[in-house]
Amino acid sequence: MQPGADGTPGIQDSIRRDIIFGRIPPGTRITEASLAGTYGISRVPVREALRALEAEGFVESRPYAGSTVSQIPVDEADDLFAVRAVVEAATARRAAERAARQFAADVPDDKWWGTRREVARILDAGDTAVADGLLDLLPDLNVRFHLGVAALAQSRSLTALLRQLSGKIEWLYATDVDHRGKDSWGEHRQVMAAIDAGTAGTAAQLMEAHVQQSRAGYLSRFGTSRG
Repeated sequence: MQPGADGTPGIQDSIRRDIIFGRIPPGTRITEASLAGTYGISRVPVREALRALEAEGFVESRPYAGSTVSQIPVDEADDLFAVRAVVEAATARRAAERAARQFAADVPDDKWWGTRREVARILDAGDTAVADGLLDLLPDLNVRFHLGVAALAQSRSLTALLRQLSGKIEWLYATDVDHRGKDSWGEHRQVMAAIDAGTAGTAAQLMEAHVQQSRAGYLSRFGTSRG
C-alpha cells in the first residue's frame, strides 16, 4: 500500500507489521505521542492509523484509558481458520480450473502467466528462507502466496475476502512460525502442483487440509477448539 498525502497508510502498515512481529507486544499501551516519536511523524497520521487498526482488530481503545495492542482470542482464531478453510479451498479450486484452461489455450493469457511466475518466485523465496533458517521472512511470504493463488483464481470477490483476512492471517502465522513454519511452507508446493495439474477437487482438498493443519497446530499451542 502506498502512503497517502498525509502518510496515514504508510504508518498504518508500519504499526501493523510491528504488532504482527511482536515488536509491539499484545497488551502494550500505546499513545499517539509515543508512536509519533518512534516513527518520526506528526500525531495526526498516527491518530488516523490507530483508528484504522482498531477497525481491523489490532488495537483496542477505551475512553480515558487510551489504546492498547489487542490479543487474538482463541475463539476468534478458530473462527478465522474456519472462514479461511472455506475461502481458500474455493480459491484453489478456481485457480486449478483457470490453470487447466491456460494450459489448453492456444493463446496464453500473459497476465495469468505473469502471476504464475510471481507465485513461483514466492515459493522459491520461501524455500530459501526455510533452508537458511530465516523463518521470520515466512509470514509475509505466506500471505503473498495465498494472495497469489487468489490472483490465479481471477475472482475479485474471493481476492477481496482474502485481503480482508490477510493481516490477521499473517499475525497468526507469525505467532506460530517457529513451530509450524517449515511444515506449513512445504505444503504450499503440494497445493501448487494440484493447481498446475488442473485437478480442481484435489487442489481444494489440499488447500483446506493445509488450513486445517495450521488451525490444529495453533490451537494445540494456544488453546482448544470450542467443538
